[in-house]
Amino acid sequence: MSPSTLSTSSTLARTLAADLSTAPPGARVTLQGWLHRRRDLARVTFLVVRDRSGLAQVVVAAGGAELPPGCSEEAALEVSGTVAANPAAPGGVEVVDPTVTVLGEPAGPPSVELWRPQPTASLPVLLDRAPVAWRHPRQKALWQLSAAALAGFRSTLDHSGFTEIQTPKVVGQVTESGANVFRLDWFGEPAFLAQSPQLYKQQLVGVFERVYETGPVFRAEPHDTVRHLAEYVSLDVELGFVRDHRDVLAVLRDAVAGMLESVRRSPAAQLLGVDVPVMPDEVPVIHFADALALVGAPEDEPDLAPAHERALGAWAREVHGSDFVAVEGYPMTKRPFYTHPQPDDPRWSNSFDLLFRGLELVTGGQRLHRHEDYVAAIEARGETPEAYADYLQAFAAGMPPHGGFAIGLERFTARLAQVDNVREVTLFPRDLHRLRP
Repeated sequence: MSPSTLSTSSTLARTLAADLSTAPPGARVTLQGWLHRRRDLARVTFLVVRDRSGLAQVVVAAGGAELPPGCSEEAALEVSGTVAANPAAPGGVEVVDPTVTVLGEPAGPPSVELWRPQPTASLPVLLDRAPVAWRHPRQKALWQLSAAALAGFRSTLDHSGFTEIQTPKVVGQVTESGANVFRLDWFGEPAFLAQSPQLYKQQLVGVFERVYETGPVFRAEPHDTVRHLAEYVSLDVELGFVRDHRDVLAVLRDAVAGMLESVRRSPAAQLLGVDVPVMPDEVPVIHFADALALVGAPEDEPDLAPAHERALGAWAREVHGSDFVAVEGYPMTKRPFYTHPQPDDPRWSNSFDLLFRGLELVTGGQRLHRHEDYVAAIEARGETPEAYADYLQAFAAGMPPHGGFAIGLERFTARLAQVDNVREVTLFPRDLHRLRP
């Protein structure tokens, strides 16, 4: 049969489970999805069909059409039948008098019990069986929170004049230090997996002025904690013509507010009962030196420990009613070479971390923008400007004051869903011990 003679006029349009309740009783519908649960009783068999939108109940009465072979849990099905009201069914309706076609039969029982309301397997089992475990509605909803956050991030920045970019993930030069990179062979030349798009996004400020990127970054740090991954999704932003890091923080505030609003509208947030916070109009800010004093840390402490972050999160909630707090002015000794110092006291930096419910979520700040300042900063590190020639050519051509930030998507979602481990919200985590599946 030639393509011109093909016709779909005799087929029924597919109905999603979430839309089944809008179909009038007696209407004929076709569902497509997976057999989520099968219950065989003496006079009736109940099939719960799961598709991307939710669950639908199908009733097969005794004496009706026989179910085909292979109609077991997680089989891919097509079900055509009649809509009937039933207050006890999902959405208040069910499908009766069905014709069931198996589109893809499973080779055996699923490795994870997906029909249970809550996943009962341990986290290692869920990670080992990820291709199947993510089918569980509550598991799937965790990633849908991330997807909604990504959509909100993009939408907010798109409406603020930003251009989405994509930068190389295999690079010939490290971004921050040589100790925490994955090395590889690039056709006989040494290369690295990118720690961040930092150097590229700065260069592209000179082209587009406002840029953002969503993509993986790689850190060869031997951390084995609930908050670290060797590969994670970074939401990077860089913008030109800023006065200082506070302008960058204002853009960050709007981006996170957009992410939260998108999540708030997501059915996944409703399914999981997520407590979506309200982003304050102005994020509370505390200087690093004052933060140390507040948490009772020594004044020469170079960074905040996790316990300090938790204490600052509790302070922000109690004093400011905010789930967010920004700590600005980190010591220059703890910031990358491209960081702009605090003008009135160069010991401190024009940079910040944003804490979300007591956990570091974002690092950002103002960058150096003058070519001579970069040459001096690189030489102060004991390196030669020639090693950064590709990067520095943008600054030699003239760059505006600029800055940016990076949000860790997995940490954002984990904190939002209030789960204990970032691996719970990562589709296929890569860490110190995990390279599969």
